Amino acid sequence: MSQPRTGFNARLRQLDVRQRIAFMAALSERLLPNYALYAGMSGNGDPRVLNNVLDLVWERLKVKSAKIDFDKQAEKLAEAEPPEADDSFGARRATESIMALTTLLDALRGEAPEAMLEVSQVSRDGVRAMIEMSEGSEDAEQLEALFREHALMQDERDFQDAVLEAVEQDPSLADLTALRRLGRNQGVSNLGLALD
Repeated sequence: MSQPRTGFNARLRQLDVRQRIAFMAALSERLLPNYALYAGMSGNGDPRVLNNVLDLVWERLKVKSAKIDFDKQAEKLAEAEPPEADDSFGARRATESIMALTTLLDALRGEAPEAMLEVSQVSRDGVRAMIEMSEGSEDAEQLEALFREHALMQDERDFQDAVLEAVEQDPSLADLTALRRLGRNQGVSNLGLALD
């Protein structure tokens, strides 16, 4: 498990509920290209389902009274999961996108007090898997050093820091458009992959 820097999780825990949702929504945005790439290559899944769920989350952040049937959205996400028999790298990363969004829905229902830590970890775990697949080492210590120092992991930490700082500096979340743009990361996922 890659360990977050000391203090990062403590700062996440100090966020109010809306800030936590916004943090998770931005991280989820950055995971979506992984799902879309998997769906495009495998013919399984529908990226529109994930995009729609995320649109509803941002809408709920904008309009607190927005009525959203979270149970129904969670069912749609479950239906969009890769087939259980598919254990490919792409399927696992696509599943992480769904896990992040499902956790986000749980948080919106008030059922997941540690959800923001889980989404943060899911995103880091995907990066670890990418590093291990592309440059893996049999030696556990070498692997840990690789995880710490790899450019993709540094980018992941910088990204999560930037999102956290954005929600800390704007407790009223006045500029959700800017936060969503940050999350979209110009279409590049946490694995450094883009659709085009």
